Amino acid sequence: MNNITEHIRNRRSVRTFDGRELSKADKEKLSSFAQTIDNPYKISVDFKFMNAKEYGLNCPVTVGTDLFVGGKIKCTENASVAFGYSFEMFVLYAQSLGIGTTWLGGTMNRSAFEDAMELEADEIMPCASPLGYPAKKMSIRESMMRKGVKADERLPFEELFFDDSFDKPLSKENAGKWVESLEMVRLAPSAVNKQPWRVVATDNAVHFYLKRSKGFSYNEKLDMQMIDMGIALCHFDLTAKENNLNIVFEQNDPKLETDTEYIASYRLV
Repeated sequence: MNNITEHIRNRRSVRTFDGRELSKADKEKLSSFAQTIDNPYKISVDFKFMNAKEYGLNCPVTVGTDLFVGGKIKCTENASVAFGYSFEMFVLYAQSLGIGTTWLGGTMNRSAFEDAMELEADEIMPCASPLGYPAKKMSIRESMMRKGVKADERLPFEELFFDDSFDKPLSKENAGKWVESLEMVRLAPSAVNKQPWRVVATDNAVHFYLKRSKGFSYNEKLDMQMIDMGIALCHFDLTAKENNLNIVFEQNDPKLETDTEYIASYRLV
């Protein structure tokens, strides 16, 4: 998948579709790509394409498509972050084909989706997405939802990223080789647009942290803000590699003084 920054910049959540079925060629491309998706945690995500009428699926916030994709993953350590990374790879590939998506966590009849995914006892289905060609005009409901969460707004660069420690905000002008990869993190989607990622950048590494938002409940089976962290890692990783930065993924907590939760790091080699 080339031109990753273009796909990140152009993508938005789509809840209003034009009613056309996906072409056979696009369905085959999506299916083939889904089988190649990996993540830094090496935890497999299984994707399944589902017709709403066949499986009794219902999502009140989407119109104009009956096709959905779900993902399931073993309920293990780092599962939510790994899922976020892998599912976002799928979302960005769909964008490259002109196919609309939106992350669904709660606004669906979850039990029906989970039944359709045929979950085993040790598996979870954190999220799903509709699939279809975007309508030329959003529905009134979609427009109101986007306005409600300020979907087109993002926090300033200096509020999300830091220079060597949390004491010093990082400006775009001083971000050097990391600037585009971090900007793609800034543009990432997140649940209710809370943007919970915080990153400390050094000369040879970046360290990702989760700053939890108030009012979000979570457990080992559904942690939406950990999923958001996986999305952020995906944007950073794909952009850095497209920019020919030779990085490796690691979990090696630098023990910085912070009230946030360490997630993972990327280091230059």
